[in-house]
Amino acid sequence: MKLRTRLLLTLGLTLVLLWGVAAAWLMQDLHREVEKTLDHRLAQSARMVAGLMEQLPPDTWTTARRNFSIPATQGLACQVIAPGGKVIARTHVELDQLLSSDRPGYAYRDMDGATWRVFTLRRSGLTITTADRLDERNRLLRDVITVAAVPFVVALLGSLVAIWLGVLRGLRPLARLQEGLRRRNPEDLAPLPVQGLPGELHPLIQAFNDLLARIRRTIEREQRFTDDAAHELRTPLTGIKTHLQVARRLEGDAVQQALSQAELGVGRLGSTLDQLLMLARVEGRAGFGAETASSLAEVMALALADCGGAPERFELPATWPSVRLMLPRELAVTAMRNLIVNALTHGPGNRPVVLEASCSDQHRITVTVRDAGSGPPQEALAHLAERFWRAGKQQGSGLGLAIVAAIAQRAGGELSFATPAQGGFEARLILPVE
Repeated sequence: MKLRTRLLLTLGLTLVLLWGVAAAWLMQDLHREVEKTLDHRLAQSARMVAGLMEQLPPDTWTTARRNFSIPATQGLACQVIAPGGKVIARTHVELDQLLSSDRPGYAYRDMDGATWRVFTLRRSGLTITTADRLDERNRLLRDVITVAAVPFVVALLGSLVAIWLGVLRGLRPLARLQEGLRRRNPEDLAPLPVQGLPGELHPLIQAFNDLLARIRRTIEREQRFTDDAAHELRTPLTGIKTHLQVARRLEGDAVQQALSQAELGVGRLGSTLDQLLMLARVEGRAGFGAETASSLAEVMALALADCGGAPERFELPATWPSVRLMLPRELAVTAMRNLIVNALTHGPGNRPVVLEASCSDQHRITVTVRDAGSGPPQEALAHLAERFWRAGKQQGSGLGLAIVAAIAQRAGGELSFATPAQGGFEARLILPVE
């Protein structure tokens, strides 16, 4: 169901229901007040007749030879009975039975298929009875209700029309937004403007703009990945092709040497592809199995085993802190392995690589990897985590530290580099722990 239809039905039905309840309540009160007013008028008529009769001499109703005549009114009857029980005045002779009453007060009586409201008053020995027909009362009540209902119905219809127009006007910004999105170029990822839109739509537009920004960053990252892959893979592929062409023209040991070089190029190409795919998975927020915590000691043991270095090449702490890293084990092992491999590659072979770990607070741990090499220049530290940036003429892919930086960013950690005063190069990886 459309939002407009839902709003119209909800507001319209609610308004009709509330106005209906108010109308029923009003009609009930109106009926009661009309009945009370007419009863009061009936009693006032009886008191008025009694007051007129009291103005006559006391012996009037004993010496009178005929009844007094009271002009008849349609739907209204009256009768006066003297203290001796003699009827001295009446409006309708045929209503003698209806107007004869011994009990004072109000009563309902039926006669000739019509219901009458009767009031009897006793004062100064006189019995005055007045009565009016209920159908006359009902006609008067219908007239009153009609007069009151016409403005009520007009106001209800006007309110429904106002709600309809208000909902249409209120949802017009949504219609404009829908039309703007429909006409939008599929390649246009610019943020949607919020000017001219109601404040209630601003959070929705902001969330949509955030989504567009994430999509734009994803596309830019994929485009950068494609460009980087095309650029970095072109060189090893060219080398492999060259060595194979050379092997085709040579004979003997030269063929084996060319094939060996081609094989080394294939290995470097495979390593670069693995690094590119890992970087794409990390930056693309791909899943890595169960996203559970992993033990630091287990991660370091696996990373050292993957590096393949001799035990004497490392200087390790006696025990690793008993903490669990808040990131998948595969990512943690990859980050530690890349740091260690970087230290082994750039550090001198006769000096060990120092590994340390310390808890800076109860939520984070700092893992330090230090080698005794000369290290890059101070101005080059800011470029170490960039893609395909290499210090010197090393044969690496230039993606190892970029992958570590991406893993740290994904886990909410931090990667930093420093050249200590005593020499060497130091990489610090800060990761959250349980």
